[in-house]
Amino acid sequence: MNPISSRLTSASLLPIPHTISLISAMSFSSSSSKSLKVPTFKEEDEQEKLRQVLKYHNQTKHSFTNYARGPRGLDWANQPNPFRRYLSSPLLPLLHHDSGHDSVLYSSLFDSSSLPPPKPISLSTISHLFLHSLALSAWKTTGASTWPLRVNPSSGNLHPTEAYLISPPIPSLSHLPFVAHYAPKEHSLEVRANLPSSFFPEFFPENSFLIGVSSIFWREAWKYGERAFRYCNHDVGHAIAALAVAAGELGWELKLLDGLGSDDLNVLMNLPEVPEIESEHPDCLLLVFPKGGGRDVVINIDYKGIASAIREGFTSLEWKGTPNVLSKEHLCWDIIHKTAEAVKKPSLVSNSSLIDASCFRGSGVVSRSSYKELTVSQVVRMRRSAVDMDGVTFIDKSAFYQMLMHCLPSGSSTKGEQLALPFRALSWDCAEVHLALFVHRVSGLPKGLYFLVRNEDHLGDLKRAMRSEFEWRRPDGFPEDLPLYMLAEGDGCFSLGMVARFEPVMREKGAWMYPRLFWETGVVGQVLYLEAHAMGISATGIGCYFDDPVHEVLGIKDSSFQSLYHFTVGGPVLDKRIMTLPAYPGPTSDV
Repeated sequence: MNPISSRLTSASLLPIPHTISLISAMSFSSSSSKSLKVPTFKEEDEQEKLRQVLKYHNQTKHSFTNYARGPRGLDWANQPNPFRRYLSSPLLPLLHHDSGHDSVLYSSLFDSSSLPPPKPISLSTISHLFLHSLALSAWKTTGASTWPLRVNPSSGNLHPTEAYLISPPIPSLSHLPFVAHYAPKEHSLEVRANLPSSFFPEFFPENSFLIGVSSIFWREAWKYGERAFRYCNHDVGHAIAALAVAAGELGWELKLLDGLGSDDLNVLMNLPEVPEIESEHPDCLLLVFPKGGGRDVVINIDYKGIASAIREGFTSLEWKGTPNVLSKEHLCWDIIHKTAEAVKKPSLVSNSSLIDASCFRGSGVVSRSSYKELTVSQVVRMRRSAVDMDGVTFIDKSAFYQMLMHCLPSGSSTKGEQLALPFRALSWDCAEVHLALFVHRVSGLPKGLYFLVRNEDHLGDLKRAMRSEFEWRRPDGFPEDLPLYMLAEGDGCFSLGMVARFEPVMREKGAWMYPRLFWETGVVGQVLYLEAHAMGISATGIGCYFDDPVHEVLGIKDSSFQSLYHFTVGGPVLDKRIMTLPAYPGPTSDV
């Protein structure tokens, strides 16, 4: 065994038999100031927020000798209810079937020319959007236990993510503009309030609507303790990607509106705050709008006007419904809430911003034949997180290259612009995430450590930050526009954690970028989930890993890179004791 393989073995918790393991790494140029000027109050405040984020990240690392703080056991009597409901709010049922929507083949999803023209907003299309992004996908049962699965992935299947539809009137659903909470168990909308009729025409293009996303930290913290904040933000990224893919199938685009502050989002969604530990943290707001159909689509977002309308008009709305209680008793992890406060997004300083959808593009094609003849709808609803891998499944290197091509933010180039589906949903211009891949069973590709540079502007920084003995050699016969490098050959590796370089980007932009880096890894993870299932294999995301041992493997010695997410792709082992039931209507007993 060579030295690299030896380090990989020692850095692993357990040998996990799989085809590919990958590590996400954030990259950005570091900077330091030698100025001796006295910091302003605002600068001191930003520095304090960054200190809190770094404290949280370091305190929640796992190591060989110490785990991040968590519960010593699972309090099953107080497991949080996975479904938030607003008691007494009007319930609008959505359709449980695809009414008149011909799903495109998954292999065509990333080809912009193959997607359908935009469909109108209707009961049918809104139903389709949620059914293929955030709805239940199945129920599982064995013995006396029954539990639901969802279309969007979640750490531990605990699902901290909540979604809110903010919409103009929708035929057959509501004759007034409204805010509604999405209830996945019922596949229904709970109307929270009706909006002023002028809100959408004044600020948003025709046939567009908004989706707000929030997180209930307690759902993850119940099992994972202090590390739960990381996992909640992985899940925000999963949800963004799931919504972007479902919207794309309807001829819609989706974009993160990051110019509004967390306080604005809190008012817009009227997020519940009592009991405090079950409160929802405002994560993001997404604009869904029709694809341009070949025409230039440039949308001006008047952030100042929108924020003013929210603050002046939404607080006086008649809000309906009382949030249900999720647990009788709680265990508070104070550092999560302190960190969540530190990363809240301030409002954008500029008054407006442009969304230029004319530059959006499709992804490159290496091996369309690697995909099964499955539609987008079939793939997204069959997605599962594998609990074990068979240790024998191989994939061809052309399939491997195709999977990585769809992980490129620009679609088919070495530049880092986020222009391809679903990465163009994100608000920061260029990718910060890179993938270190430990290849085990890819036919035609030597085993070893590889690196996909998703933004080649960071290549020099990556080389300087990692081990000097790494080769950085391009594999033989790979696609020229795929920025994949071989770092070291090995005799086989075990699964490793995620690695990120992240402190400088928070110094440049603010501590609020901390969760967004996790969102980007979640978007990449959802692409890998779908790619694996579309090729007839499986995948799973892993947030529980040893942090600093991974840094040692790659030669990372400071906080310029830190561990964020881990992913494994391979042939799944199915548990034949577990029976699958339809998502809807689901079991008759209450869960």
